[in-house]
Amino acid sequence: MIPYTLSENAGMDPILFVTELRNCHNEGQQYAGLNIRKNTIENMTDTDVLQPTLVSVSALTLATECVRMILKIDDIVMTR
Repeated sequence: MIPYTLSENAGMDPILFVTELRNCHNEGQQYAGLNIRKNTIENMTDTDVLQPTLVSVSALTLATECVRMILKIDDIVMTR
């Protein structure tokens, strides 16, 4: 879903690029990704585009906290 949305927002043909990206991953190129600036699929380690694990962990933690707060608010509203 992320590569589709990314390519669509960049003005690329999302179906074409997602299909190409899947083919690259099936061929064993696990670090293949979309280079939006060049409108190509490249090895992301060669272009120094990496996502640290800390970013993913932080995003999941913040999303979990947000959901917990929403559920708490729903519980308070339901009891009144």
